[in-house]
Amino acid sequence: MTWIVFDYGGVLSLPQSAADAEAMARAVGADPDEFQRGYWEHRLAFDRADLSPQAYWSAVLGRTATAEEVARLVAMDVASWANPDPGTVGLLAELLDAGRDVALLSNAPICVGDGLDQLPWISAIGHRFYSGRMGLVKPDRAIYDELARGIGADPSEIVFIDDREENVEGARRAGMRAVHFTDATALRAALPLSA
Repeated sequence: MTWIVFDYGGVLSLPQSAADAEAMARAVGADPDEFQRGYWEHRLAFDRADLSPQAYWSAVLGRTATAEEVARLVAMDVASWANPDPGTVGLLAELLDAGRDVALLSNAPICVGDGLDQLPWISAIGHRFYSGRMGLVKPDRAIYDELARGIGADPSEIVFIDDREENVEGARRAGMRAVHFTDATALRAALPLSA
């Protein structure tokens, strides 16, 4: 049995656009460049659930974020990651229709994972693992070990797909086969499409 495990952002979804990032900054009166710097500087801590949404967005803004701003930014953040990559989502649908064992492993805060779970192409995946719910982040070894335990598979039975090379290498160190995602056509050629 082979499990196919997808990353989310930049694999199943298109990357966050510059326009969406700028819109978030403008919505709270922040300088877009400073907002982007803070967004990524504190993101892994948010992904690991070391920061609450209020603490994260306050760190991004460099000031205390109001409850209204936090709610608005969370909604905009989820929406910015909710644009599917048509080729990859089509391949995912084929795998699910064929009864293949498929899972999701994403660095995502709890609130973003909750939002992504509402997307039809994500809710169709029966096994979804988000870093915020696990208290772990890629590329740390522990998150891959926890994924394997969670789906009841030996790491050698897992093909992990991610657009970030460090996450691909992390999966390989954990004993998984891994594919560095560039586009859906290359992914289709690289995957073992028979069970």
